[in-house]
Amino acid sequence: MHDHSAKKEIYSGLDRVVLVGNPNVGKSVIFGLLTGKYVTVSNYPGTTVEISQGNILLDDMKLLVIDTPGVNNLIPMSEDEKVTRDILLAERPASVIHVGDSKNLKRTLLITIQLAEMGLPVTLALNMEDEARDRGIVIDKEKLAELLNIEVVGTIAPQRKGIRELREAMKKPAQSSLVVDYPEGIDKYLEMISDMLPDATISKRSIASMILAGDESLKDWLMMNLSDEAIAGLEDLRDECQEGFDKPLSTVINEARLGKAEAIARQVINNIEYARNRATSLIERASMHPLFGLPILAVVLYFFYKFVGEFGAGTLVDLFEGVVFEKYINPMFISVVELLVPAGLIRDMLVGEYGVITVALTYSIAIILPITATFFIAFSLLEDSGYLPRLAIMSNRIFNIIGLNGKAILPMVLGLGCGTMAVLTSRILETRKDRILTTLLLALAVPCSAQLGVILGMLGSFSLKATAIWVGSVMGVMLLVGYIAAKVVPGDKTEFFLEIPPIRRPSIANIVVKTVGRIEWYLKEAVPLFVLGTFILFLMDKLNLLVLLEKIASPVVVDFVGLPAKTTGYFILGFLRRDYGAVGLFDMAQQGELTAVQALVSLVTITLFVPCLANLFMIIKERGMKTAVYMTAFIFPFAFLIGGILNFVLVRTGISF
Repeated sequence: MHDHSAKKEIYSGLDRVVLVGNPNVGKSVIFGLLTGKYVTVSNYPGTTVEISQGNILLDDMKLLVIDTPGVNNLIPMSEDEKVTRDILLAERPASVIHVGDSKNLKRTLLITIQLAEMGLPVTLALNMEDEARDRGIVIDKEKLAELLNIEVVGTIAPQRKGIRELREAMKKPAQSSLVVDYPEGIDKYLEMISDMLPDATISKRSIASMILAGDESLKDWLMMNLSDEAIAGLEDLRDECQEGFDKPLSTVINEARLGKAEAIARQVINNIEYARNRATSLIERASMHPLFGLPILAVVLYFFYKFVGEFGAGTLVDLFEGVVFEKYINPMFISVVELLVPAGLIRDMLVGEYGVITVALTYSIAIILPITATFFIAFSLLEDSGYLPRLAIMSNRIFNIIGLNGKAILPMVLGLGCGTMAVLTSRILETRKDRILTTLLLALAVPCSAQLGVILGMLGSFSLKATAIWVGSVMGVMLLVGYIAAKVVPGDKTEFFLEIPPIRRPSIANIVVKTVGRIEWYLKEAVPLFVLGTFILFLMDKLNLLVLLEKIASPVVVDFVGLPAKTTGYFILGFLRRDYGAVGLFDMAQQGELTAVQALVSLVTITLFVPCLANLFMIIKERGMKTAVYMTAFIFPFAFLIGGILNFVLVRTGISF
């Protein structure tokens, strides 16, 4: 149940303008153009969903603009949709800017119809007019405005076209006169349920339609405003209404709205002849093909690796860590601390072996930030070009095996850059089950770029066979665990629904805005977690807990997995800082302290080992303490189990490499 007082603290003081729209329609770009750079981002109370807010000045009136998560329906099917609906329900906006996709007017109008039923003042911004025209679609905006009885503005957000007109239209929002003709049985029960409802910030009729459609997410609001007897009466009416229809009421209601949307779209869409670039069309089709898409993916991954793996993880990390921090920043901090702080715990905490300054900041700023920054740039390029949704479609079949859909590829790819960021990105997935499965697989089998670089460097000294065994072991574990977890974790499988934008030239301005926003997130959210993780490592070292953990874990590591006792410490270090554990194993291999079999077994085990401490804190933050504990309790012994089995197989078969 959400705390309404908390919401009022966030949104109080100014009249509110709420941006609503489908996913991937340019809503956030329009939000940025309207509000400028002074934007705050915070979690919506009681959820992990982030809401962006910024101010806009219209004439002499200051308004608070709220950018809501993308929705396909205002009868929620996901946490994002629930948050958007809750904002409209809990705080009556002064107006709503509905950002729509000019290429898909019917889908846009499905949301417009629901906003009209809510009785909210709306301005419709039809974005991506250029892409619609490229597909031969021209919309008669004047006629559409007349049919809806609201202001309709055409925009091309990346080019800033239509933004001035949108600001003008915002001054005169209107409630749409649109009415949906539902079957007689539906209308009758909508009226009966409406009569039983208290006054709300949106129309009683729209709430009644949510109740008839079986919207379980509305229960909190009903319990806050009605008695148990009244709620039971509403449910009885819904059951009575259902008896008159063969289909679920949610389907009947949705079909009526879609019918209305189609009727309006037919009246205002003009199709024109258009010349489509043949090469672009070919790339668009090939990039989604399960076979022909593979060469395109290989090219994308090659450039991705060169930019992130070599330039980011190599050139930039060497510059920041080896030159900027090692030669200038760290010596300066050490000198200042030694001058101001007497020898002892405080000095060790700041600049010692596990110092917050010398270790946490060096690690998070000098090593991880260059990798994540280049990753964010590359990710934004793929996102803005329209390739990522195609990659999701191409990988959908594989992810179906593990109970997910193609959308899971996005956090998985991001996990190769930074697992902490990837866990946060799993918010794009519709259901709690999808987010838990993805987080589990990220924690178990997706190495971050810092760790991956060390692992590949170590495998480079062996034959290709060793790399194939490592990849096969990790991928096999991912598919096996994903398949079993999909059966065990409660929840329904979600349908795969994704809007496919055309392939287009990325906008430099968009990429800069997205990258800066993500780097700002990293500095605010992830860096403090690295600092906290290093501080915990410092405390464990001072309390001799690290030595104790090594003694406890050594029997498993030595007797079952077949590794030297010294590797125990590196597994512990790998939990606290993922790549440092791999670096320790790499050093042992270089010194000849590991056989080829032991080296390979240790790499598979540390890859499957629990994620770094910062990542664990993010899992706790996003999925909750209980889920994080369950995941850790499973992954910790499971990694050693797989290591032990692999060691047994390699020793018994006598495989060499």
